[in-house]
This record gives sequence, structure tokens and C-alpha cells, in this order.
Amino acid sequence: MGTGRPVATKLLQLWQRGTAAKPAADSLSEMPRPLIKNLAAAGATGGSVWGTSNVRALEGKRVGKPEPVNIITDLWKEREYDDALQVSSSPKLKVTGRMENRNIPFSFQDHATHMRLVRISKVEGVAAAENYFHNLPASAKNKYAYGALLHCYCKGIMKDKALLLLKEMEGLGFVCSAWPYNRIMSMYMRIRKPEKILSLVEEMKRQNISLDLFTYNMWMQSYACLDDVEGAERVYHEMIEHNDASLHNWTIYSSLASIYVKAGLTEKAESALKKLESVMKPNEQEAYYHLITLYAGLRNLGEVHRVWASLKAAFRINTNFSYYIMLSTLRRLKDFKGLKTVFEEWRSSCLNYDDKLVMIALSAYLGQDRLEEAEALLTDASEKAKRPFFRGMELFMVYFLRKGQVNQCMEFLKAAVFMSKNGEWTPKGRTINVFLMHFKGRGDVDTANELFNLWKDVGGLKGIAYRLLLNTYAAAGKTDPEMRRMLEQDGIEMDDELEKLLGKLANLDCCSK
Repeated sequence: MGTGRPVATKLLQLWQRGTAAKPAADSLSEMPRPLIKNLAAAGATGGSVWGTSNVRALEGKRVGKPEPVNIITDLWKEREYDDALQVSSSPKLKVTGRMENRNIPFSFQDHATHMRLVRISKVEGVAAAENYFHNLPASAKNKYAYGALLHCYCKGIMKDKALLLLKEMEGLGFVCSAWPYNRIMSMYMRIRKPEKILSLVEEMKRQNISLDLFTYNMWMQSYACLDDVEGAERVYHEMIEHNDASLHNWTIYSSLASIYVKAGLTEKAESALKKLESVMKPNEQEAYYHLITLYAGLRNLGEVHRVWASLKAAFRINTNFSYYIMLSTLRRLKDFKGLKTVFEEWRSSCLNYDDKLVMIALSAYLGQDRLEEAEALLTDASEKAKRPFFRGMELFMVYFLRKGQVNQCMEFLKAAVFMSKNGEWTPKGRTINVFLMHFKGRGDVDTANELFNLWKDVGGLKGIAYRLLLNTYAAAGKTDPEMRRMLEQDGIEMDDELEKLLGKLANLDCCSK
């Protein structure tokens, strides 16, 4: 069985070797992330690199109208919001130093794209989007611009502004499809007001706005949230009566199946999943994800493995996200043998090492008390990542603490704090809670002092460190007359809990005299 100390020491040594000689940045570090990603994918598959139009742009060759929009979209998808905003905010295209600036006039629809970017990128926020909208020329304030502002309000859960804007759009004749209503529906689902969707659907019907696939899905899900299975079934049958091929999509059967799974209607759920599989296209990767997740909801491990085999057969290269879905599912179903097989398959063939997948495997190994395997995996992951694997180290801290092996836990904690001298690491809230619960009611003053000295210099933990220390002193019946002065000196904001704990220590001090 592992001991904690050798592994923590080895991680420190790996980190020290890695920081001793940082490699010089290569040319890839200067490229936009979307390009790096697509270069890697193309190199692995023999395919084209990021599209010929983007390559031409990088070579400084003439670019036409579609390319800037494609580049903005790529940057947006990769969450490179600052770069995307820079591109969209000026008629001069600036993506890389090697790309020539071109005067490329944006269409009115591009203005709407800009506004979405302002909101989603979090560079400037909704207020900036509003300001941008108000400063647009009247001719540019078309349905696209209004639609983008509505999108901003709905994403920002600004319900009153969203509803007022929808009314204004109706008055201007800009609501000619289901899209604006769908945005409002999404907002209502996020604020857990599914009953509001029912009245929105009725309003759409009064306005003769055709319901699309998204609308039907939202409508069905609203009934599901209200635990009204019959209502969801009525929506489904109404949709079927339209005999519209565009509505017979796998997503509607996924929604129906999820409703049945939640209601415990196994036979109906399985029937819906069979229909889902019959209408989906072989290349619709997301459909496989839904099948795996929903069969897991039915605790049908055999079907989970069957769909996984179909997914692998349909795609020559499976993404890390595909493995994430499968590994998460197998962990939930407690299929450790299957999880280990799938994880090793991923580890032997992955193009990009992903900590999230390692975390699933680590938690599974530790859940089975396979400590040596977990330690080997943590070391391997740290070597491949060439950086501290703090999240994995936290798993070990929690594992040892729950086992009552405080010394082993502290070894990992010391290593993490030492490797985080520049403030790269702050433990997750759940990790902190495990520490707090462990020390609650215990009088282990020595360990609490050691923990306090480690935590007090970790960003955002000083106040929590004092609470833990004070609780431990109180539980041990010990006191420290310097504690209040220490709190004031460190600038800890006093609250009722701290005052109560200090009061306990003061009473203990009085009783001891």
C-alpha cells in the first residue's frame, strides 16, 4: 500500500526539474489557439489545416468577405473572446502579425455578431452591448441587431429588459420566426420558471409564428419540469401531426426519453431511445452521447457499452469529450472494470492529455482503494503535463483525510503549497469542507497549527485557516490571548462566528486563572 510521502516527494522533484529550465517558446506559442488546435488535428489525420481560406490569410494573401467572419467564429468557439472582439470591433482585420490589414466592410448581420461577442466574451458586458446598439445608425438597427441584443439580455437573465425588447421587436415586425421566443424560453428554463413557457407557446400560436424543433423541445421540457408526463406526450403528438420532416430529429426523442427516465417509465424510455437511434445520422456524435447518458439513467450497462462500440465504429478518431462522457457514465454505474479498460484505451491513443479524464480514473481508483495504481497514475499525469497536477493532489488529500491518515494528507498539502508559491493553487471548496469537517470537534491543536501555517499564505484561505484554528483550540479547551491581535494584524474581517469563537477562548482563559 502507498504511503503518500514518496509520491508527494516525487511530485515535488518533478516540479523542481520542470521549473529549473523552462523551454523557450516556439513559434506555435505565437499562433492563435484555434490554429494550433487545427494544425494538431490535421497533422494527426492527414487532413487540411484550418481551412484554406484561413491559411491564405495567414500567408498574407488576399482574403474575401467570408474569411473574417469564419475567423471570428473560430475565435469565439475557442473562447478567445478578446481576440474575437478586436477583430469584430474594427473594419480593419487584425488577427496575427503576418496578416495584412484589409478594409472589409461589415454587414448589418455582422454588427449583431459583434454584440454577441461583446456579451459572451465578458470583455465589456451587456452595458457595452447596449451602448453599441444605441450608437448604431438607424439603418443598422435591423432584426439581426435587435436579435443580438435580445440574446444578451436573455443570457444575462435580464428578464424585464428582454420582455420589453421582444414587444418592441413585435411592433417593428422583426419577429417573423420562433427564434426570439426560443431565447426567452431558454431564459425561463434557466431561472426555473417552466410554467411561463406554456403561455409563450400560446402567444406564438396567436401570432401565427410556426413552432420549430427547439420550441417543441423547450415546451416538452417545461412539462417535464412540472412533472406532467401526459402534457409532454401531448406536445409530442401535436408535433407528429404536423408531419414536418424537419421536426423528426433525434433531439425530440432524447427529450421524450429523458422525461420517461425521470418518471421511471422504463419501457416507454427504451422505446423512445430506439426511435432516437433509428432517426439519428451515423455522424451525429452528440446523439451517441445522449444515448449513453440516458441508458445510464436506466441502469442499462449493456446498452451503454453497445452504444459506445457504435460510437467508436462511426468515428475513426474519438475526442476526449467522447471518452469523458463514457468514463463519467461508467463511474456513475460503478463499472470499475469497464472504466479501467476505456481509460487505458484512451491513454494509449490520445492526442491531447486531458486532466479531466485522469481525474475520473483517479477518483475511481481511490474509491476502490487501489492506492498504488492511483499514485502511479498521478505521477504519470504530472510528468506528461509538466506542471503541478493540483486537482489530483487534492483527491489524495481528501482520500487520506477520510481514512484518518492525517500525516499522508499533510504531505500532499505541503507539496501543493510549496509548488504554488506564485499563487497558482487554491483548494476547491469541497476540499476545504472536508478539512473543516475533519477538524470540527477535534482537539488536534498541533496539526491544526501546522495546517494554519500552510493555509494562511494561500490566496483566500487566511480567514478559513483562522476559523479552523479557533474551533480546534475551543474543542481542545485551550486558549491563546494573542489570537484577537493576530486577527486584527492580518486584516481578518470579524463576523458573528469569529466573535463567538473568541468569546469561547476568552471564557476558557478566565476559567484557567
